[in-house]
Amino acid sequence: MRAPNEQACKEKELTERVSAFVRTHVMPHEPVLDAGGPAAAAALRKLQAGAKEAGLWALPLPEELGGQGLDLARYARLAEAEGASDHGPAALGSAPLLDATMLWRHGADRVRTLYPHRLTSGELRACYAMTDPETPGTDPYLTATRAVERADGGWTVSGRKWFTSHAAEADLVTVLARTDGQPGDRTGLSLLVVPTSAPGFRVVRELPVLGGAGQWEIEFDRVHVDADHLLGERGRALAIAAERLQLGRTLRCLRWLGQAQRAFDLMCERVNSRTGSRGPLGSHQLVQSHVFESLLALRTTRPLVHEAVAAIGAGRDAHVEVGLAKVAAARMLQQVTDAAIQIHGAAGLGPDTPLPALYRTGRTARILDGPDELHITGVARRVLRGYGT
Repeated sequence: MRAPNEQACKEKELTERVSAFVRTHVMPHEPVLDAGGPAAAAALRKLQAGAKEAGLWALPLPEELGGQGLDLARYARLAEAEGASDHGPAALGSAPLLDATMLWRHGADRVRTLYPHRLTSGELRACYAMTDPETPGTDPYLTATRAVERADGGWTVSGRKWFTSHAAEADLVTVLARTDGQPGDRTGLSLLVVPTSAPGFRVVRELPVLGGAGQWEIEFDRVHVDADHLLGERGRALAIAAERLQLGRTLRCLRWLGQAQRAFDLMCERVNSRTGSRGPLGSHQLVQSHVFESLLALRTTRPLVHEAVAAIGAGRDAHVEVGLAKVAAARMLQQVTDAAIQIHGAAGLGPDTPLPALYRTGRTARILDGPDELHITGVARRVLRGYGT
């Protein structure tokens, strides 16, 4: 076992390597990657090959799946460095963590054989489809997408999902569907793994989010799914989804910290490099206030996120910690990026900095993956129960 100081040095070195890879290789390709299409796919493949060659591939994925097996506590700092670019996790092979581990833990033998290793290697890509159009994502019990059991034990899936990330490039989609009961029932929801090559699966349209790409609406038109592609037990989807959501939200919070740090660095560089007729930009008190408030937001949010990391890593109920972290990190990213845009002036609105994309991420973070209101009320109810008689 390495001495603590040696271990800390190793982890610091690894974090610096990840940060350097994202900064020097991923960030310059962001305009191409943001645009999507064949050019983006080719650029991503090249970046992934570079990450593998550098020994930075799939750091948090389990070793039995071909990853490097870093636990959440050790991966947390790396996740900030990776997440400084929205494309960092995909380029470094961390993006499949949720899907690969979900299929490995809850899939039947055939699913475990076919998919998790290939997701880890980058051969396959997966997405997760939960929300029906016009149905609140905060209320999965209203799910109307249905899976009907066939005589051979398989399933026929029909329905639509939207705001499904990266669906157009995915080889697999895990879909939340009603296998029993009616919309509104608090039971009867299951998860099924559907190859996107299956007849009847269709990408309906892209859903630009504040002008940004990556979200899609998809359709299942009587898609046949094999019986062994049901995840876990029939009707037990929400237990699996909750496990996935807690880890997923925490990972996103870590990545938002990385993006906010990037915006903060850009702001400070701008402050130090600009001089107007009234002197250096940094000499103005209102500019100093932006710097102070942004640093305060970053420094006070980071411990909340790492409390969520510690709770999940220890296997504790982390609903309160994750809810606090999610709301704080989303607000913080929007606040820091907004301040950076203000300091840049008109330049912060245009295509020459990543600030518009970072701001878009911060604003959408307060709605997607659970709106602020959901987490606020959920945390408050749990806290208040502890004061009940």
